[in-house]
Amino acid sequence: MAELSRRRMLASGGALGALGALGMAAPAQARSLLEWTWAPSGSIAGYGAGKEPRWVWDEVADPLVASLLDRGAVPEVNRLLWDWTRNDQPLPAGLPADLRSFMEQARQLPPWADRRKLELAAEFNKGRGLYLNLLNGVGGGILATAIPDEARSVYYSKGGADMEDRVAKTSIFGFAVGSLNAYRPDGTCVVEAVKTRLVHAAVRHLLQQSPHWTGDIPISQEDMLVTWHTLPTFAMRKMLEWEVPITRAESEAYLHVWQVTAHMLGIRDEYIPATWEAAYAQSDQVLPRNMGPTPEGVELTDILLGQLAEQTSPGSISRPLCNALARYLVGDQVADWDGIPREPVWDRLLPVAWPALVKFREGLIPLPLVPEAAWVLDEAARQYILFYLTKGEETKIEIPTTNRPS
Repeated sequence: MAELSRRRMLASGGALGALGALGMAAPAQARSLLEWTWAPSGSIAGYGAGKEPRWVWDEVADPLVASLLDRGAVPEVNRLLWDWTRNDQPLPAGLPADLRSFMEQARQLPPWADRRKLELAAEFNKGRGLYLNLLNGVGGGILATAIPDEARSVYYSKGGADMEDRVAKTSIFGFAVGSLNAYRPDGTCVVEAVKTRLVHAAVRHLLQQSPHWTGDIPISQEDMLVTWHTLPTFAMRKMLEWEVPITRAESEAYLHVWQVTAHMLGIRDEYIPATWEAAYAQSDQVLPRNMGPTPEGVELTDILLGQLAEQTSPGSISRPLCNALARYLVGDQVADWDGIPREPVWDRLLPVAWPALVKFREGLIPLPLVPEAAWVLDEAARQYILFYLTKGEETKIEIPTTNRPS
């Protein structure tokens, strides 16, 4: 099995390393230190205007959803979309004509989507689900709370008032991307992506009306790119750091499923990296200038780690382990920004124990039926997490109509 070059990955630098190089610079200072220079020639489109994504939003979805909110149509839309769950399922009757027209277009995969790569990405998830769930769920979640704009938009939007529900809905989308049938007709990824795109448009409209929101219009194209890099880019870099054997074909397929997902979420093709090299370069530019500490981020981190501790082992000593795990995944700079306490025992043990566990696990992966068995266990864990977060009640992504109650 031909492995990717770990040396090349390390030589490419790292966004989190760049954060350390910037030291404790405030986010505003970091922005001025690293302006947008990423070339659209490195995108999936191969060309573009080169406009800073910080000043670009969703010109199609935003006015539509603002109109739906102003017309009072959203509660009925949420009711109609409640049972729209499969990629191949027709849109429900009764939707407003302008919304139906948008959704019919938004649910189409981009012309450059490669079914073969999407299927290979699903196979890749079979044996790598443990790492991907850990990195996307815990790692990505903790990184997100160290992104001031994202932390504030989550905290002051409706989802910030009920973080279990908010995390459950985020997990629904994340699990849809990582499922074996993500973009197959019987999958759900198209549905969850389109619903999430509508949610983003609603949050953009609503947060500007909140007395607590004083920044630019939230969830810009750059904000979405930053979040994107806390998921696949961060995950791939960590797996290579852990020396998880990954073939070039698997690596390209994993990137592709996230390229398609970025497009389905409304990120312009001119901003979606075409290769891992382009992704690493973009990540190294946008993460440092968009990360830093906030009171909201510290509070959200405490809630997230508390939830994780409860999910894994209610009432036990798991919170110190969760603290150490988060610090191990994201590093000291981000952990300190997020107010994660140091754990003297676990902080020393995890950097030694985890790589050994990875090597042991990877020694088993080539054996017959091991990837399938690993997938079953990972799927059971996903279902448990969702059951815990939703308290056994059916939960789906819905368009908000209000901000967080004051």
